[in-house]
Amino acid sequence: MQRNERLLLGAVTDYAICMLDASGTVTSWNPGAQRLKGYRAEEIIGEHFSRFYSEEDEHSGLPAIALKGAALDGRFEDEGWRMKKDGSRFWAHVVVDPICSLSGEVVGYANVTRDLTEHKAPDEALRWSEEQFKILVQGVTDYAIYMLDRKGNVTTWNTGAQRIKGYDPSEIIGQHFSRFYTQEDLDRDLPNKALETAAEQGRFEKEGWRVRKDGTRFWASIIIDAVRNENGELVGFAKVTRDVTERNRNQQELARAREALFQSQKMETIGQLTGGVAHDFNNLLMAIIGSLELVRKRLPDDPKTLALLDNAMQGAQRGATLTKRMLAFARRQKLHLEPVDVPALVRGMADLLERSLGSTVVVETLFPLSLAKVQTDPNQLELALLNLAVNARDAMPNGGTISIAARGAKVTDTNSELSPGDYICLSVHDEGEGMDAETLGRAVEPFFTTKGVGKGTGLGLSMVHGIMKQSDGQLVLQSEIGKGTSAELWLPVISEPMKTAAEDVSTPQKDHGALQSLTILAVDDDALVLMNTVAMLEELGHTVIEAGSGRRALELLRSHSSIDLVLTDQAMPNMTGTQLIREIQAGWPDMPVILATGYSELPDGTGKDISLLSKPFMQSELSQKVSEVMLQSS
Repeated sequence: MQRNERLLLGAVTDYAICMLDASGTVTSWNPGAQRLKGYRAEEIIGEHFSRFYSEEDEHSGLPAIALKGAALDGRFEDEGWRMKKDGSRFWAHVVVDPICSLSGEVVGYANVTRDLTEHKAPDEALRWSEEQFKILVQGVTDYAIYMLDRKGNVTTWNTGAQRIKGYDPSEIIGQHFSRFYTQEDLDRDLPNKALETAAEQGRFEKEGWRVRKDGTRFWASIIIDAVRNENGELVGFAKVTRDVTERNRNQQELARAREALFQSQKMETIGQLTGGVAHDFNNLLMAIIGSLELVRKRLPDDPKTLALLDNAMQGAQRGATLTKRMLAFARRQKLHLEPVDVPALVRGMADLLERSLGSTVVVETLFPLSLAKVQTDPNQLELALLNLAVNARDAMPNGGTISIAARGAKVTDTNSELSPGDYICLSVHDEGEGMDAETLGRAVEPFFTTKGVGKGTGLGLSMVHGIMKQSDGQLVLQSEIGKGTSAELWLPVISEPMKTAAEDVSTPQKDHGALQSLTILAVDDDALVLMNTVAMLEELGHTVIEAGSGRRALELLRSHSSIDLVLTDQAMPNMTGTQLIREIQAGWPDMPVILATGYSELPDGTGKDISLLSKPFMQSELSQKVSEVMLQSS
């Protein structure tokens, strides 16, 4: 045993291992320490270990702190600059363990230092007395240091090995070291390959999972050095293992956090781009739809011409639907939030789902007896569910079962994308082909689709994502090849009663009919949209004054006392529609105003005292909004 321990110590040259007395004076010195620090044993034994510290660390009292920390906490671990004999510095990882007598009194310290500046192969044997080595190696508890024979059987076992791996010496000495490996590593014959590499190259170093006595796993940093006698013959292996599970876990958590941040930033960037494109597209559609509607009224009753015109109108309206989905993804679509009973909403969609999905799909629902209401837009939630159900159907070309379920859930993780609180998780699960990790990672990106040309726009999941975000919820997708896909809609539970749209007496519910001719100030920076809006209003019998900016609108208000109503766009340079309205309310408090926009991202409080008209709008919608506003102001 003592000869093997001496051989083991002589093989470990990557660590400077020395023993200190209770005051910090060096009492033993191994060749590994000599190689790292440059001092021979006769030069350093009897000297205080503080000479290895830089002048600034010595002045700050770090050597004393190291001994005190080891004595109080049972261990001191640090990384920092240390000094060699020639005055040069090296970056060192240092572990100081207290060595106690049987009575528990600290009689010295085991100091293990490794040079992290560079890695060099062992070049000389360690020379220590048998007693000193035994005390030292048993005092090290942060490293499992033990000896293997040529076949890989354990021949020595230190306290650190017992602490890390859980085996007493009597349980493990004589056993093959492969019992520390996972089954998957055993199937690949990694233990024998490690010994072969160490025997051929002198050294083997790696990180991987290892197994404790109780069956739990830990992430280990392993070094195996070949041990040879004076004649160069292989007599065994020196093995040093350290548990770095916590470090590995921290690295993985950091990687996950970076990936989550990247995904969040990517989606935010795509959302900004999509919202900007949708806004410009909305203006184009406003001009196209309005012009087509006006042209249709003026064309002769020619069936072929009207059919072509109607076809163009349908195409423009499909474009308007795409724009709404893009705005939903960018969280710029206006939602009408109200309390929603999820089971009742799904039951009310039964006929719609049956017609939309076809006879090859069976829809199953699973809801608890009681479920709290959620806060969302019921129409948009229906649209989101329909999109998810259609996606589920398309994933099962030969038919199958779609399961729609809901359950209560609580979020407590402050690192979650959802705010802590109570939620309803509404899920749609299919038995389809599933998605791989790459496809799943891109599933909610606008225009990304796995469907064939003409079979999907790639905006369905994007829209659902946006609706959930605007509802303070979240879309969670889970999928695996061959196991189908689950789409979860997490929506916050209502904490207090809300006023529904049906209960909002301020919301007009009927067409108020045509009013007398008005003088209307139309404000829009887009000439195409402004021309279209003016044409609509004039055909309704109104007199229209045009303004291409907010500043120009204010000038016209000051010079025209006959203006009855202002209709303004929101997104304009220099002065937005809401800013213009505030100016009008200050200077002309009785002036009725309509704000036309396709956005929901208006300043806080906007909408409660302003009449909104969603873009793109038809002439009938414009007429009704003008009537409502004028009747409310009368």
